[in-house]
Amino acid sequence: MVRAGLTAERVTVAGAELADDVGLDQVTMSQVARRLGVKDASLYTHVRSLKDLRGRIALLAADEKSILIAEATAGRAGKDALVAFANAWRQYAHQHPGRYMATQTPIQIDPELAAKAPGPRRAVELTYGMLRGYGLAEPDLTDAVRLLRSTFHGFVALEAAGGFAHERSPQRSWTRALDALHTLLEHWPPSREGAPS
Repeated sequence: MVRAGLTAERVTVAGAELADDVGLDQVTMSQVARRLGVKDASLYTHVRSLKDLRGRIALLAADEKSILIAEATAGRAGKDALVAFANAWRQYAHQHPGRYMATQTPIQIDPELAAKAPGPRRAVELTYGMLRGYGLAEPDLTDAVRLLRSTFHGFVALEAAGGFAHERSPQRSWTRALDALHTLLEHWPPSREGAPS
């Protein structure tokens, strides 16, 4: 018998909370069941497998992160939008480390669930929209998106791993990195695609 009130959403949230506590790679169906006070078998009525659960956690996290970024960047443009975007990204990574990793880890997600989930689409729209404020167009937009993602994720991953042991505060370096990104985006180098090598 399925425990009253148990849903795919509740199982996903429990898995996400566990991921934040112990790390995404350490989440197991047994631990999620214990957190919810049910037997392992009860979970499989709502999620098919651990892989399915991780996919659901990734979609939940993408939605939460994109909402946070949308709220932070609303009505902003240029450097203000970039800084708000980056700070919201970093804040989410700090507050929800396990969920955050689910948004940065290649996870196979049920195509039906992915098609209904607004988070990943919204994340792309927010990123490209913010960068269009710098007057970028393809293929520069995609290159700039990859640069920002690499910078933001690299910084927060190193920070989480204790990789910034220097006496200079990570916050000061973060602020300077955003200054540098803004300057680069304002003066994006012209593409050399199609130019003779």
